Amino acid sequence: MAEVQARLQGLSEEYTKLQQELQTSVQSQQKLEAQKQENTNVQKEFERLKNGESIYKLVGPVLLKQDKVEAESTVNGRIEFISKELERTEDQIKEIQDKLEKKKGEIIQAQAGLQAGGGAPGKVAAKG
Repeated sequence: MAEVQARLQGLSEEYTKLQQELQTSVQSQQKLEAQKQENTNVQKEFERLKNGESIYKLVGPVLLKQDKVEAESTVNGRIEFISKELERTEDQIKEIQDKLEKKKGEIIQAQAGLQAGGGAPGKVAAKG
């Protein structure tokens, strides 16, 4: 019975670690979504620019003039990179959720084993 309790304790700790991993991944996903939205808004601003209007990039405390083609290329590259990271993060989240479900099943089985093991001696004692 002590083995089952120790196993249950270990499974619970693993489950908690997986929940923390999931939370971290979800936070990462939210951060990436915000960055993607920011860059998409910048991309829309570029589309509204008229020919000859200037684009400035903030570098430290200084605004530097930047070529429109270069700025658009940089933003498009960022969006592409962020999109790939989002896909990777979403896959990671699905994987962790699957592991959580599997661990949950193992915990339920261990609890059932603990209850079955704990209930049998009680029945014997009641008969005696």
